[in-house]
Amino acid sequence: MLEKIEGIVIRTRDYGETHKIVTLLTREKGKIGIMARGAKKPKSRMASITQPFIHGMFLIQIGSGLGSLSQGEMMSSLRSIREDIVKTAYASYLAELTDKLIDEKQPDPFIFEQFLQTLVWMNEDKDPVILSLMYELKLFKKAGFAPVVDQCVNCGNVEGPFSFSIVEGGLLCFRCKHKDPEAFGLSEPLPKLLRLFLHMDARRLGQISMKDTNKKLLRKIMDEYYDRYGGYFLKSKKFLNQLDLFSD
Repeated sequence: MLEKIEGIVIRTRDYGETHKIVTLLTREKGKIGIMARGAKKPKSRMASITQPFIHGMFLIQIGSGLGSLSQGEMMSSLRSIREDIVKTAYASYLAELTDKLIDEKQPDPFIFEQFLQTLVWMNEDKDPVILSLMYELKLFKKAGFAPVVDQCVNCGNVEGPFSFSIVEGGLLCFRCKHKDPEAFGLSEPLPKLLRLFLHMDARRLGQISMKDTNKKLLRKIMDEYYDRYGGYFLKSKKFLNQLDLFSD
């Protein structure tokens, strides 16, 4: 049965000399895999629609296993991402993270919208670090291991100052900091930003600016948190880290 489905290309891999297996994050069906026959041929009508980060409408033959792509119509190429090495690195990381943490064929329109809007904002030159932090926290919540950022993870206190404990899994208030002497100290705006990043719909994002030192601190916290609770090795993360070293 043929179905028309809105989706975003999050992964491709070659199959034989001329075909591709494409992983889509879709609004209607969740994460699905499809066979795109002939997509590796330069003149194939499938070639352009099966590039990474393409947002489009896909006509798919749905079966019990791998679907088959009949045709596709591009809604947005998100071209600026593919033309910028930093944007490509961040988008590849978020796509791989999505692929690892989202189960197949489990629709979640909210996560689809958050991923799409994150790529749209990135394409329009909003800060990829802030965008990544926002999307990661929502994805961690979806996967069941989001940190506690609304209150102290130990006593429930909502009054700061706070530290962030990887071991305890979230914020520790000043009374409970002894639970983890290695917890990261957070300056006044950071706990509020973590709450904002977790709960705010990306479609409502306005202008948010952060000091580079704060961005690097939150990036370090999120990386260490994922390493402890995420469980999946991410090849794209290594490339991002190399870019960070290069920029330093």
